Amino acid sequence: MNKDITKFVGIDLGDRTSMAHVLDRAGEFVKETRLPTTAEALEREFGGKPRMRIAIEVGGHSRWVSRQLREYGHEVIVADARKLRLIYQNPRKSDRVDATYLAKLVRLDVSLLAPIRHRGETAQQHLSLLRSRESLVKARTQLVNHTRGMVKSFGVRLPKCSTESFARKVQAELPASLRPALGPVLDSIQDLSKRIRSYDQEIERLGEEQYPETGKMRQIKGVGALTALAFVLTLEEPGRFSKSREVGPCLGLVPKRDQSGDHDPERHITKTGDPYLRRLLIGCAHYILGPFGQDSHLRRWGLRLAERGGKNAKKRAAVAVARKLAILLHKLWSTGEDYLPFYPTVPSQEVSA
Repeated sequence: MNKDITKFVGIDLGDRTSMAHVLDRAGEFVKETRLPTTAEALEREFGGKPRMRIAIEVGGHSRWVSRQLREYGHEVIVADARKLRLIYQNPRKSDRVDATYLAKLVRLDVSLLAPIRHRGETAQQHLSLLRSRESLVKARTQLVNHTRGMVKSFGVRLPKCSTESFARKVQAELPASLRPALGPVLDSIQDLSKRIRSYDQEIERLGEEQYPETGKMRQIKGVGALTALAFVLTLEEPGRFSKSREVGPCLGLVPKRDQSGDHDPERHITKTGDPYLRRLLIGCAHYILGPFGQDSHLRRWGLRLAERGGKNAKKRAAVAVARKLAILLHKLWSTGEDYLPFYPTVPSQEVSA
């Protein structure tokens, strides 16, 4: 226990108010207070005070709160809420109880909180571009589905086309009676497509100018600027992982385990980590396994898995390829090597008689 730590604090962050529970070095109760979740309230409560060790749960406010508390000289532990079953499965859960448990755990053993590290502010700003693009893509998809559904109910089926060209190609196919209702919707779809293209251009520029390491990743056919940049911004530093194989579990691309004795059932993947990056990697895996995928060791390995048959063989193969792809991307990033579709073969040495 660090001698410079005078108190141990657990803060249950709420959207408007937060509950703080304070213990001394001996684990004795000092005080409990409810304060507004604002920068001013945090400064009044923790600014200019002797060094404390403070535990908070990861959430919408944890990034700026942890940064501000560290500026005051305190040690801040951001706990992984998914791994604090003592808190989130407590039948008597409340703000006061949560703050109390956080304070006790941060005093006893920091590792019990499964600490996480927030990414840097610049990376978060750039990642917000990708998140905003994703929101626009989802909105456009909903509008396209709405248009097709409305027209279908009138006995008309719109032609198949890409989402990008949807508004332009179906304009003439709309029934006259639905033009007043769906005309503005098509205009919105067209406007969204224009804005999405603008995001794509900015993502390309960011990758080329500020994240040149994404160029190595894009040598893999099926990995574009969006996935490469999302991979770099989400993981932020290749040195976070001592081995590239650790990336798969970090992104939730490995199966859960519930082994006990001879009982070891097959489980779904854990789905821990960033869901957006996981979806992008699985999308790349589908492309690699699809008809336009480049012939490579990764593709052949995935196709062999898919050929094993079974109800979900293709889905499992895509997840397995996504996991291998994540490992490969980290390897290219950490070593700076060029991508080779096929592993180089070592020529056999002739043994002289």
